[in-house]
Amino acid sequence: MVSEAVIRRLRDEIGSDRVVTSDDDVDGYRHDYWVLSHLVSWQGTYTDRPGAVVRPRSTADVQATVRLASETGTPVVPFGLGSGVCGGIRPDSSALLIDMSAMDRVRRIDTTNQVAFFDAGVNGLVAEEAVAEQGLTIGHWPQSIAVSSVGGWISTRAAGQFSTAYGGVEDMVHSIEVVLPDGDMVVLGKAPRAAAGPDLRHLFIGAEGTMGIVTGVALALHRQPEQREFRVYHTPSLAAGLEVQRQILQTGWLPPVMRQYDVRETRRTFRQWSTDAHGMLLMVHEGPAGRVAAETEAADALAGQGGLVRADDDVAAHWMQNRNHVVAWDEFFEQGLIVDTIEIAASWSAIEAVYDDVIAEVGAVDGVVSISAHSSHAYRTGVNLYFSFAARADDPTGLEAAYLECWHRVMEATARHGGGIAHHHGIGRIRRPYLVHDLGETGVTLLRTVHGAIDPKGLMNPGNLIPDA
Repeated sequence: MVSEAVIRRLRDEIGSDRVVTSDDDVDGYRHDYWVLSHLVSWQGTYTDRPGAVVRPRSTADVQATVRLASETGTPVVPFGLGSGVCGGIRPDSSALLIDMSAMDRVRRIDTTNQVAFFDAGVNGLVAEEAVAEQGLTIGHWPQSIAVSSVGGWISTRAAGQFSTAYGGVEDMVHSIEVVLPDGDMVVLGKAPRAAAGPDLRHLFIGAEGTMGIVTGVALALHRQPEQREFRVYHTPSLAAGLEVQRQILQTGWLPPVMRQYDVRETRRTFRQWSTDAHGMLLMVHEGPAGRVAAETEAADALAGQGGLVRADDDVAAHWMQNRNHVVAWDEFFEQGLIVDTIEIAASWSAIEAVYDDVIAEVGAVDGVVSISAHSSHAYRTGVNLYFSFAARADDPTGLEAAYLECWHRVMEATARHGGGIAHHHGIGRIRRPYLVHDLGETGVTLLRTVHGAIDPKGLMNPGNLIPDA
């Protein structure tokens, strides 16, 4: 348990109303959106909770909290808006959870240099709407935009739905403000580009709260697009659609959205537009009108050469309207089901083998009733796949076992073909045992070394991201 002495000192330093300990006050902070945490909580077999929740209003409040935690050896767990899906948040009663949501100021929007400065707790949609009033956009559109924070984007190294043109969040970061595990504060990044040694921002982009607490973010912006057009095609095979995507990107075009659905997922997601034997490729083109016109003409030509057939563009409009729906896990549990999505990435030459193996191997797991995939982020060098699965079991224990086996098979199949096990949701607890596939044993040791230098007491979000030695 967090000691009463620590709680008293915190209340003295940052205000008694900013530190809460009652069951009612901390109940919503026991875990994030990870489906397995929700399952065991729904079962009643998971009852851990943070020892106290701290609600800072400023960077100084965060510093005071972290300094006290460092002095007393108290673990600290930063919490954005709780939208993480990999188990990055699972504090126990020994930990202080720092709820960043009260740090929600839009600090400044610089329209000349197209940079916006935010507190880390600003809701993602609030941030986007603030810059949109100035005719600008962040260009970062995760499905969780309305329930995630800009600091959370940094901490999980997120990628949004329009990433093909705008990039992942690492491409948008101008600077970040971080409170280190000893309570010191550092601001990293000040120019459009720098050759000032290793880029230290990347120690914290994707660190998932294990290296420090992001308290402020400056993001580089884009002008709102002049024009937007949709293109949708029926794909005669997965390979045909992937090849067209590769040709479009390697030719030099950058449609912000490129999403390809296999036959199963096309039937489920776009039933009224689907055909029996075809998948679907959906693209959104936006930017200056001249570029959009040239890009759509080129995409049509390459799609035709690849054997794709133009479909109804209303498919893309339908996707735009419904793309940010977030499911309630309990509805599935009550039906004896567990569902999840797993995103990976691989080279163009390896991605079909990953797909084939995952579909076959996850489909063979006892209880699995559905396995399908779509791609949602593409690059000159390769593409991601987003696998969706559902499993059924007679009892909750069986659900957990089936769930973990599905994840295991996706991770192992991806690694077997040289792919990356995490595209944009991060590592958390579910992927932590598999991080060695991406980093290798030496890389994992290097990560532990870096973490040990920054957080020698091991107090920052323990149990998350970094594999045990």
